[in-house]
Amino acid sequence: MNNAAMPRTVLLVDDDPHIRDVLAFAFGKAGIGTVHAADGEEALARVAESPPDLVVLDINMPRMDGLEVCRRLRASGDVPILFLSSRDEEIDRILGIELGGDDYVVKPFSPREVVARASAILRRAGAKAAPPMAPTQPFRHGALMIDHEAWTAHWQNAAVDLTVTEFTLLKALASGPARIFTRDQLIDQLHGPGFAVTDRTIDSHIRNLRRKFADAGCRDLIETRPGIGYRLGACRDESGS
Repeated sequence: MNNAAMPRTVLLVDDDPHIRDVLAFAFGKAGIGTVHAADGEEALARVAESPPDLVVLDINMPRMDGLEVCRRLRASGDVPILFLSSRDEEIDRILGIELGGDDYVVKPFSPREVVARASAILRRAGAKAAPPMAPTQPFRHGALMIDHEAWTAHWQNAAVDLTVTEFTLLKALASGPARIFTRDQLIDQLHGPGFAVTDRTIDSHIRNLRRKFADAGCRDLIETRPGIGYRLGACRDESGS
């Protein structure tokens, strides 16, 4: 990533000032600027006054926890979110992903891992914002349409609002409509080889995609092959239109 040509800003949200300082130093070494918030209310104010490229968000905070911050951010926009989570908060981590978080890192963490995961999310977000090198025809499958250039997905010509990670996952499945992708293969598509992400994270993103498309009228977006993985469903238009 060329930080001089495309500067990035990360909002660090944690009630522990030491964690914020450690992460700010690590991001600074990677050429990524940071701003800080000590609680959820301050985080929402920071985003409102100057939207960052990514929010690194602690789940366990007083007054307003990270999950509620995520709910409010998702109600008003699609800024990427990387959660920080304690080891005994597995349910909260999964809930965070289902609320629209893009990834999570478990405490105690390596600052380099946080920067690496954040950089992967920023690369995907940058690909979403950047124009393609050459025109690409939209992908059509049943009533599903994916516009790779605009980074948008449609069901029966109506846009379905997806996070960067959800769109990347759907695009990966669409790259081989008849192919069954294992969870490990989908993790590699999202983060690259070597990232330690649990199967439950992929399952949560799949649930998010199914729910959002079900709300739009699609009942067969993704097919599960037990013990193997997932593939794109038939995406049938059952409305008769």
